[in-house]
Amino acid sequence: MTVAATYAEFSAALRPEAMPAGVLHAARRSLIDWWGGAIAGSVEAPATVLREALRPAPGPARLLSDGAPADARTAALINGTAAHAVEVDDIFSPGLYHPGVSVVAAALAAAESGNAPLGELLAAVVAGYEVSNRVARAVNPAHYRWWHTTGTVGHIGAAAAAARAMRLDPGPTAHALTTAATFAAGLRHAFASDAMSKPLHAGRAAEGGLLAALGARAGLTGVPDMFEGERGFGRAMSGDVDWTAATAGLGSEWTITRMTCKPYPCCGHTFAAIDATGEIMRRGVAPESVLAIRVASYMAAVQICGGTDPVTPYEAKFSLPYTVALATLGRQVDLAAFSPAQLREPALRGMMRRITLAVDEEAEAAFPALRGAEVTVLTADGGEHRFRQTTRRGDPDFPVSDAALDAKFRMLAAPVIGAGASGTVAATLWSAEIGRAVASLPMARSAEMRGPAADTAAT
Repeated sequence: MTVAATYAEFSAALRPEAMPAGVLHAARRSLIDWWGGAIAGSVEAPATVLREALRPAPGPARLLSDGAPADARTAALINGTAAHAVEVDDIFSPGLYHPGVSVVAAALAAAESGNAPLGELLAAVVAGYEVSNRVARAVNPAHYRWWHTTGTVGHIGAAAAAARAMRLDPGPTAHALTTAATFAAGLRHAFASDAMSKPLHAGRAAEGGLLAALGARAGLTGVPDMFEGERGFGRAMSGDVDWTAATAGLGSEWTITRMTCKPYPCCGHTFAAIDATGEIMRRGVAPESVLAIRVASYMAAVQICGGTDPVTPYEAKFSLPYTVALATLGRQVDLAAFSPAQLREPALRGMMRRITLAVDEEAEAAFPALRGAEVTVLTADGGEHRFRQTTRRGDPDFPVSDAALDAKFRMLAAPVIGAGASGTVAATLWSAEIGRAVASLPMARSAEMRGPAADTAAT
């Protein structure tokens, strides 16, 4: 059996009533985590730019944050882009991958278009995560040298999710997966500036996966061995991939229960250093006594987040010196921390100049399974304060609780739709019965949210 056929058999057979309760709960968490990030990103470029450029015609799917109707492909594109715009999306660390941004966007658009119940949406999310997480883990870390996994493997996850939401049989599902694999693209050089390409990768992956599933439903065929073939996805975009390992454990080992939920709205490569610095400062080190800070982490963290002079919010989110300076000064690492006004603050700039970066051998050896960092703070009294954070907050072994995830959702949504509306949406997503129609869920500032609950919405 080909790789695609194996994944397709698994995905098509998923039934929400037969899945473990913990898996369904993890899928609901992933949905809520995605929804908050998508609301926050829906009022930011490039999501706003896409809405202006495309001017979506009414259709059966909806856009965040206002619930405007749109065709399924446009909804997947714009909502997927929005979900990746503010850097709060979930992570599958072994795969160097953000599955939710594309998987949930495609699954939601397909589920709304087919008037599916919530249980079918959750099953589609599980299918997308379980297939694409395994592909991402199999092709990395070699793949990540050149390719943005979220843009590439995201196509495959979105196809699996959309096919499951459409209730496609294994044959068409396999065709959707292999077609999506040849759509896959997204160069990691998109990280090089604050251009809008990076979040657009996620939206294009959602749209591409959905397109592959729509085509397969109508009879569009793909090359059966597109994953393992001589010139297929694995060899072209990674190397000698162990596809047997990449299909192992389907239905018994659930990667969706091993997700990282971001506690901070910035690049995940900065988290361990933020946590380590915070721990040192909580032990009584005064910010004014700090002479120098050495941050040692794995190579990818230093390469991607080594910017010492961020001038835009995007650059600051990818700057270890900036985020560590926030932690040193006892600042909250939240959305407000990356405002243009904060970027220019003299106290932050002064602390950043005391920070140096290095590659840590222990952290590099553990990467990508673990994302660690060691921070050393030198103080004016001759003190040397060191803390090694072997994993990061939000990872499976240092998880974010349901209560903390709920607070994160409200923090992200309230500035856009108001505190009342964000509370209503959060409560609905946590408690909605799996038989409830997805199209009836409150999108955000949609018609059903107008009124007293939306009175505090930001303008």
